[in-house]
Amino acid sequence: MGKTDKLRAISRWACVTAAAGLLLAAPVSAQTSANSLTEIGGRDEAGYLHLLLLFAALALAPALLAVVTSFARIIIVLYFLRAGLGSGQIPPNVVLIGVAIFLTIFSMLTPLGQIYTESVIPLLGGEIDLAAAARLSEAPLRGFLLRQTGTDDMQMFRELAQVPASVTDQQVPMTILIPSFVLSELRAAFMIGFIVYLPFVVIDLVVASTLTSIGLIALPTPAIALPFKLLLFVMVDGWKLLTESLLATFQ
Repeated sequence: MGKTDKLRAISRWACVTAAAGLLLAAPVSAQTSANSLTEIGGRDEAGYLHLLLLFAALALAPALLAVVTSFARIIIVLYFLRAGLGSGQIPPNVVLIGVAIFLTIFSMLTPLGQIYTESVIPLLGGEIDLAAAARLSEAPLRGFLLRQTGTDDMQMFRELAQVPASVTDQQVPMTILIPSFVLSELRAAFMIGFIVYLPFVVIDLVVASTLTSIGLIALPTPAIALPFKLLLFVMVDGWKLLTESLLATFQ
């Protein structure tokens, strides 16, 4: 295998690995990357530069995926839960992130399945290029984003970008749709987090008032309240209830 062939093989592997992030979050960037990959057979210097840019896009893919999927809402709510319990680093971050990832996949099975079938498989098979795959993946992603985006957030970004009223929500560019979706997700996450956090605050207040009334002010309230919080959470089957409620918000 020659030097150019090896470079092409490495570029194809990086392209496939970064495809999900590029297809979901930046079709325009995918178009640029695809055009660059077609020129790798030319000068070696340009090929290495294009490969470097592709790996840079790969490094940004996790952050892009976090804001164009349901991951942000889920992980924020899970952190609110841990803060409400007052259990420190239990569950640890890696566990919460893992749970959030699998719940994200479950909540987005339909759009991710369509993207995989219509874009990723043809891309891996060499039937289409990266730019075409990006175009095919935009429709399923756009449908999911529109369902979860608030009207007020969309209207604000439309006004800031001076988008004509004749342009429908189905036609707005992704540079407007994605920020609108992110704001809607943050609002929803904090609203759900408030509901999750509130019962634990009530327990803290009850424990604090009880300790004060019996003269045990020196005892740390969080340490005394933690067993009662855990007992309440286990009794109501908190993980099942929270998971079911979270996934229901994406229906």
